Amino acid sequence: MIDALEGGLLTNQPRSSLEILSPTDSRRFSLSKSRSMLSLAPEYFQRVLSYDQMDFQYACSQMVSLCRNPSSVYKSTKLRKQIKNQWARDDPAFVVIVLYFMSISAISFSIAFGFVSSWHFCRLVLSAVFFDFVGIGTVIATAGWYIANNYMKVHRVLTVSQSVEWLYAFDVHCNAFFPVYILLYVLQFYLSPFLLLKTFSATIAADSLYLLAFAYYHYVSFLGYNALPFLQNTQCFLYPLFIAIPLYILALLFRINLSYLFLHFYFGK
Repeated sequence: MIDALEGGLLTNQPRSSLEILSPTDSRRFSLSKSRSMLSLAPEYFQRVLSYDQMDFQYACSQMVSLCRNPSSVYKSTKLRKQIKNQWARDDPAFVVIVLYFMSISAISFSIAFGFVSSWHFCRLVLSAVFFDFVGIGTVIATAGWYIANNYMKVHRVLTVSQSVEWLYAFDVHCNAFFPVYILLYVLQFYLSPFLLLKTFSATIAADSLYLLAFAYYHYVSFLGYNALPFLQNTQCFLYPLFIAIPLYILALLFRINLSYLFLHFYFGK
């Protein structure tokens, strides 16, 4: 149904007069659009406090799609641009669900592997939510937003200049993070009795799990930026894999178990 609606919008929509604007008018439109995007932030955070305004069912369906066919998620991105004239989601339901899942996982890890005190327990939960997901995600989203807008934009004559919204860059991070959550916060938790064994097979399994999570994150990020028609050379978001693979091989050669390092970092074990 979404595909049919998207097709109808793309074929029946009349040509916009913005396509024949002068470069000066295009820059003015771009500036006004940037201001309108800044005004979305307060509305976005206000909706976090309003349960009725969030579509959790749709957010859950997107999470399933990210694990089965991540490219299908960005079809709705193009449709959203046609309807609302913005690339980013204006519904924080996806973020709220991930925050909830991260809290549950942090509590589960703390109970299973122990915590020193109540403060240690709270610090583990808060660091998982606000550092692993929000903090690192903000840094990565800002870097992707800056690189895309400054080095990847296609400049066309007599067309409106478009730019990557920061909120869209954070959306891309959220989409890419969810499969990582499944692999490293759910699957690793249940496989930890095997992954922590002092055997070479356990090291291979643990390190392969982290390599898969790293590769999946960058692949979904690539799909997110590649969905924007005004960007080029988006394959650059896959380049970190050329660094990760040699590091993976070195970790195996030196028998460095990444699952052990993860748990030692958080729990000192």
